[in-house]
Amino acid sequence: MQYPVAKFTCMKLARRPHDSIAGNRKWRISGSTDIPQAMKEKTKGESLGSDQSPENPGDAFHFKSGHSIGYLLRACYRSFAKDLEIHINQHDVGIGQWFFLGGLWEENGLTQRELASRVGIAAPTTAVAIRGMVKDDLIERMTDAADRRKKRIFLTKKGRNLKNILLPHARDVNRHATKGFSENEIRQLRDYINRMKQNLEND
Repeated sequence: MQYPVAKFTCMKLARRPHDSIAGNRKWRISGSTDIPQAMKEKTKGESLGSDQSPENPGDAFHFKSGHSIGYLLRACYRSFAKDLEIHINQHDVGIGQWFFLGGLWEENGLTQRELASRVGIAAPTTAVAIRGMVKDDLIERMTDAADRRKKRIFLTKKGRNLKNILLPHARDVNRHATKGFSENEIRQLRDYINRMKQNLEND
């Protein structure tokens, strides 16, 4: 099952010390204050590399804020989450709880570690969220029948019933975000994002 607000891996733009001053470098040439044209061409965009010029729209990385793929994915995710949260908050569910509910709708009875891995959220954050969801009567923890050292997490009736209430909101957010896209474009977009995700995870 595809859940609409996936956690995109965000690439941080690492700025090297000389990047910020690259455009203001001063060249001292003995006997002349003129900079040779060849040197001008070489130094233009030097801090980004000749194949990573921000003027080239085909580059994955852009020095200018708001143009790199990582930045755009992060901004898009935040817009998805903000839009979805407006809808699910009406049912007293937060965006953090949404991810855990989605994981359990997909497979009920996971351990806390399995659930954290499934949704890609750190163990300490998961522990806090689980306590809150137990208090809100969304889930319950039960001892594993085969291994009493393990606690498994199950949806309560309230948690199960929320699936049919909240998923339509998620579908609407996705439709809004992909308005004007053809079915083929949506398939391609999903494929491109998955390929980027795999590339980053395989490094």
